[in-house]
This record gives sequence, C-alpha cells and structure tokens, in this order.
Amino acid sequence: MAYTLTRSQPPGWTGYSGRVDAAMLAGIAWSASQHPLAFVCGPTRFVETVAEELVALGYPPGRVKTERFGAT
Repeated sequence: MAYTLTRSQPPGWTGYSGRVDAAMLAGIAWSASQHPLAFVCGPTRFVETVAEELVALGYPPGRVKTERFGAT
C-alpha cells in the first residue's frame, strides 16, 4: 500500500506527494504478470484515470474493480 498527499505534507512526510499518475503507478503497482486484483475507489475522474493507467500497465480490465462517488 502506498499513500500520497496531493496538497501539503506535514513535516517529516516520507510518502508520495502529488496526484496519482502513470509514473507513480509504474513504480508501485504489482506486476501484471502476478495477476493482481486492483481496487480503485474515489471521485469519477480519479477512478477512471487510475483504472486506465493500470490497464495500460497490462492489468486485464476485469481485474480492476472500481467504485465511484460524487458527480458523474
């Protein structure tokens, strides 16, 4: 599991900062060859972006489970 804070980070923060993007996912996601099951939950735009990036990394779409909330 990895955490990222998109706005400000407290003193001593050692996690990621900024939005989840292709580079971050390439560095932290399990290899698609391991057949992982990914769960993505959040606002629609976030969920769609992360799911698309996981598929681009080789995850089968059926192995990327999504749940959206907020405006569509």
